[in-house]
Amino acid sequence: MVKFISGVVASFVLVASAEAQNIPRSCDLDLQNRPGTAMTIREDPTGKRTTFLSRGVVAHCIGQGNTLTADSAEYYQAEGRLYLVGNVHYTEPRATVTSRTMTYYQTDNHLHAEGDVVTVMSNGNTMRGPLADYYRSMPQRPLARMIANGRPTVTIVQRDTTGRGRPPDTAHVVANQIVMEGDSLVYASGGVQITRPDLLATGDSAFLDSGKDFARLMRGPSVKGIGTHTFTLTGGVIDVYSKNRQVERVVATPNGHALSQDLELVADSIDLRVSNNRLQRSIAWGKTRAHAVSPDREIVADSIDAIMPDQRVREVRALRKAYAESNPDSGVVSRQRDWMSGDTIIARFDSIPPTDTTSKPRVRQIVALGNAKSFYQMKNSKGPSNEPTVNYVLGRVIEINFEDRKVATVTVIDRATGVMIEPATQPAPAKPTTPTTSHTTNTNTNKAKAATPVKPPPGAQK
Repeated sequence: MVKFISGVVASFVLVASAEAQNIPRSCDLDLQNRPGTAMTIREDPTGKRTTFLSRGVVAHCIGQGNTLTADSAEYYQAEGRLYLVGNVHYTEPRATVTSRTMTYYQTDNHLHAEGDVVTVMSNGNTMRGPLADYYRSMPQRPLARMIANGRPTVTIVQRDTTGRGRPPDTAHVVANQIVMEGDSLVYASGGVQITRPDLLATGDSAFLDSGKDFARLMRGPSVKGIGTHTFTLTGGVIDVYSKNRQVERVVATPNGHALSQDLELVADSIDLRVSNNRLQRSIAWGKTRAHAVSPDREIVADSIDAIMPDQRVREVRALRKAYAESNPDSGVVSRQRDWMSGDTIIARFDSIPPTDTTSKPRVRQIVALGNAKSFYQMKNSKGPSNEPTVNYVLGRVIEINFEDRKVATVTVIDRATGVMIEPATQPAPAKPTTPTTSHTTNTNTNKAKAATPVKPPPGAQK
């Protein structure tokens, strides 16, 4: 049986009893036809209907506050499925979805959209991609869910919570698949890229909670700061903590590796503190030894705390079994590096203006505390440049002060002992002596006597 209705303004309620169709219904569709809408109904011998609508379609779930519009539609009563084509729009208080085509499943309040899909959540978060599945909120599913495949892009709106009236920032998430739950939870997998005004993050999978300003990246993650002074952090898992739209902490564990202009850190766990898009402090610790490298110095310890305001190293603290190596003074020619060890080592650097982006931090002082040992080399003023003076000292505290990258003073406190070794000065070689002969004239005979040889100077080889 075929029924055709055209040019009618009417409501056609598509309700099938659960008993008759054996399909649970969570949405009773009401098709509110527009003027000029054409409707065709086909009924098979079993009484199941298929409805075709064209020239404008409007539908909604009765009493649920949602609306579907499209150029045309097909409704399959037996399946509880509404298929919409052309300029499809779905709206509800929590979200809006637009696409070229859309299938709405009454059984579980689920719609499948294809073709230039755009989803806008109530908090302003937006998803764009080739296709998406949206599952409406219902008693059995408290949070609405959006699943998008085909490498979609999600834009997360980060609104100002300080009351200063600043315009919102945005974070863009691109991945092979993205799942959104509710208004704030985002799960991304496959080639994830997250771009924010202050950083760029990548990984194989990620989780973001915009409500708590928290993000986690997994499986080969990397975070790179964006700005004048960049930094990069990698590790097994990276957690990003933000507040008021600004990144405050970035933590990598295990296998943490942080790299900035003035400092490189390698440790099991690394915690970077950030302010105004610049590093302010770097903390490294964990089961493996922490390793810090600056342009001319290396420090190893159980844990390392680097104070670096405006991303310029000011002070580095190495705790427990600390060991530091550095290049010798500029006037020293040596293949061996200077070193210092102790329970704790503190290295202090001269301050550098934030506007100076080329100068490297200069060490001002290094202090070793507890069982301190120090080996350093100085230019030998008398000998060759490749044979420096060597100093080795021990004490409870050793303090070395520098001037122009050279050792100026060394102070040893308590239980002080040490040795200084300076290459011996080679004496000038002795001048060769010429034997002399004395002559004695005698009326009878002339006798020649050999003179006594000159003794070599002390220490000369015979």
